[in-house]
Amino acid sequence: MGPTQEAFLELVRQTKDTKQYCQYIIWGNLQTPEYVRAVLRLVVDFHSFPDDIEDGVTARTARAALIGTGGRTYHVLLGESALRRNIGGVTVMRGQLNRLLEAFDLPGLKLGVIPDRAQLDIYPGNSFGIFDGTRVEIENFADSPTSTDPEQVATYGRAFELLARGAVYGGEASAMVQSELRAL
Repeated sequence: MGPTQEAFLELVRQTKDTKQYCQYIIWGNLQTPEYVRAVLRLVVDFHSFPDDIEDGVTARTARAALIGTGGRTYHVLLGESALRRNIGGVTVMRGQLNRLLEAFDLPGLKLGVIPDRAQLDIYPGNSFGIFDGTRVEIENFADSPTSTDPEQVATYGRAFELLARGAVYGGEASAMVQSELRAL
């Protein structure tokens, strides 16, 4: 997990404009260390990877320090189910949802939540990230393909814009997070 997360940290450091869609879990840059640890444990156990989770936690949580620096901008879409998905247990989720509430005020971050009942203009699909409009990282079980093909990047850009139409922002999104926090 360490080398993979370190490589991704370097990509994030080099990127000025990120668009990220996470349907089922909280976006990596906003994950608490406890949440990261729980997510990486699931990945290590599923794939039988070497257990260097703490190195992965260090690299993944370092991404959060980049928010609001160097003129970076982030537009992040979370599926409502990401707020409800119990990763790591109730205590971990309480900490994670509180972290999300703090994130709404971060400079350079536009954070939206797509309600489960939102009428979407496109099939929700897999999670993906677009980096500076030139690279797409797609998240799958077996692999995480990268594309720099301009047509594919444009396709994901269109998909992101269509997904964003179904999102709520600001007070409405914050209220959804608060509701989930109360439900725990």
